[in-house]
Amino acid sequence: MRKILASAGAAAAFFATAAAYAAPTPWQTGFQPAATGIMEQITWFEHYTLWFMGPITLLVVLLLAYCVLRFRAAANPNPSRTSHNTLIEVIWTVGPVVVLLFLAVPSFQLLTAQYSPPEEAKVTVKATANQWNWDYEYQTADAFSFNSAILEDADRAAAGKEDRTLYPRLLAVDHEIVVPVNTVVRVLITASDVIHSFAVPAFGVKMDAVPGRINETWFKANKEGLYYGQCSQLCGKDHAFMPIAVRVVSEQQYETWVATAKSNLDGANKALMAEIETTNKVAAAGN
Repeated sequence: MRKILASAGAAAAFFATAAAYAAPTPWQTGFQPAATGIMEQITWFEHYTLWFMGPITLLVVLLLAYCVLRFRAAANPNPSRTSHNTLIEVIWTVGPVVVLLFLAVPSFQLLTAQYSPPEEAKVTVKATANQWNWDYEYQTADAFSFNSAILEDADRAAAGKEDRTLYPRLLAVDHEIVVPVNTVVRVLITASDVIHSFAVPAFGVKMDAVPGRINETWFKANKEGLYYGQCSQLCGKDHAFMPIAVRVVSEQQYETWVATAKSNLDGANKALMAEIETTNKVAAAGN
């Protein structure tokens, strides 16, 4: 089953369109494009369970319709006094057990994978939730921290984030988390006031931020880009204005950003954005 999950995840990655960013879109009904192996497995598991849910729902509807029509008073004035049917009782006991086994095995494997990083984390970020913004601390040899809050419309021009396609309203932030691609990132999550929740759908990550407690999660992004999430725990009147933004870059870009961000965060962010924009223009021209 593990091999099936792995191959399904690879297939999902192959057919998914690589996007420069992942955020909710108008009229969206499915998941955001997966940017981690865990999210690919989650997407596969959702499709897998639908193959059970659809036929079961159809069967129940057909049985209800049959019972309503076949055993209504007009068609069946003398109801049967049969109280037991061994075959039917065996079927409705064994059938659900078999279905649950087919769902439980991949479910437990996915749950185990979510809590089992493939390797030791190379980057550790502590995320502290506040009403209504986030404090991020990079736990490196020379640790540094910064605050990340929703980007106000009046600040877009100064931040160089006027493109609402790339920096959507209510999701763009003033300072993104920056992490390297294909690297295990450990996220330590807590809160300073009430219960919040750190959620990035494209990574398959969702973990509560509880005051006085440190929870831990991880992700390994396999695509460069800008990925958005939000606090997913009702935390107060500005709960809807507490976005999360993660920028995934190359190893070299990350090292350059870290070296500058320790002393000049805004300068590091602008230099990184300029380099990414230049790279994208060159790539577009090459196509």
